Amino acid sequence: MLEGLQNAAKIAELRRRLIFTFALLGVYRVGVAIPTPGIDGKALAAFFQQASNTVFGLVNLFSGGALERFSIFALGIMPYISSSIILQLLTVVVPALERLSKEGELGRRKITQYTRYGTVGLSLLQGFFISMGLEQIQAPGGSSVVFHPGWGFRLMTMITLTSGTAFIMWLGEQITERGIGNGISLIIFAGIVASVPSAMTTTTEFVREGELSILVLLLILLVMVAVVAAIIFMERAYRRIPVQYAKRVVGRRVYGGQSSHLPLKINTSGVIPPIFASSVLIFPATIASFADHPWAQAVAGALAPGSLVYNLSYVALIIFFCYFYTAVVFNPVDVADNMKKYGGFIPGIRPGRPTAEYLSYVLSRLTAPGSGYLGLVALIPMVAIGLVGASQQFPLGGTSVLIAVGVGLDTVKQIESQLQQLNYEGFLR
Repeated sequence: MLEGLQNAAKIAELRRRLIFTFALLGVYRVGVAIPTPGIDGKALAAFFQQASNTVFGLVNLFSGGALERFSIFALGIMPYISSSIILQLLTVVVPALERLSKEGELGRRKITQYTRYGTVGLSLLQGFFISMGLEQIQAPGGSSVVFHPGWGFRLMTMITLTSGTAFIMWLGEQITERGIGNGISLIIFAGIVASVPSAMTTTTEFVREGELSILVLLLILLVMVAVVAAIIFMERAYRRIPVQYAKRVVGRRVYGGQSSHLPLKINTSGVIPPIFASSVLIFPATIASFADHPWAQAVAGALAPGSLVYNLSYVALIIFFCYFYTAVVFNPVDVADNMKKYGGFIPGIRPGRPTAEYLSYVLSRLTAPGSGYLGLVALIPMVAIGLVGASQQFPLGGTSVLIAVGVGLDTVKQIESQLQQLNYEGFLR
């Protein structure tokens, strides 16, 4: 690992990309500390301390603590993710969007533009409901968290939060284009990692005060290490589909006649399903939490992290998005056509449609254990913490660990590929 970092520092282009990525992530962390005007920060912090085990705690985790401070980045990147989900779902059912998605780079840019518009709309909607809910929230001491309630505060909050989300969206796109890794995933990763030191400090205080025994703490750490090891093993596991290329004569030269393989990952969708599932659950739960109505409060309670409805819905959404996103990123028909075009075939399988059907069958069989693994990783830490009676402030949320490890592996893999292109030894051997 250290040798790989030294090699990365020797390459000017890679060094520039790494510095650019860290610089923009630093800008994001600075923005998290800038509060939204008109809010009593101490009263709001006292409220979130009591609501750490509700949906507010989950949103606060993904925003890197921005919601607790109610900073200009309080909404985080979740509106952008929700908009991406909506556009991808519409691409499947709306013929015009489906044709647009097949037009190459131009179509992709058009869909990205629609995603940005949707992000702004969702941010305005969430900002409006949050501003109305904040006017009704009282701190444990009875003081209001809003200094001057009214439409002035609501409009200012809507504009501030929407601008913050749009800026985060721009940061993510810049990191993806000019930095290293996926910018949106790295921003979520930075928010999760930033919450670990304070959570570790809180856990240490629990041990000192006797609320958490050393044995229970060691048990939780053991579970966390096992979960991280399982994530690394599953994220690097794949099935090799043998591919044979027939010999082709082009002019006086003979090409082909080689054996290769098509690697299919067990978890083709990566960390996208838990991110999408969290976003889908967070959006209605956030609005319901701030609405002053009995049915809205019932919905907010049912979707609180750790509840039975939340856990079942979360696992079901993870499985759905595993299959959905795998179908989006891997098209068996296109892969089979490309193999046939270059004279490739799977031994025992006829080229063309039979190859596409075989790849689809194998991929569906691989996605089943992959989606089950993601669901288990999301639930096991939560169940373990509930059984031992530890506080959920301990940094062992299945979603956060999965995203942190998955994004870290993907980023290292991108650095590794660039190092290997220049004949340097990378991180992995």
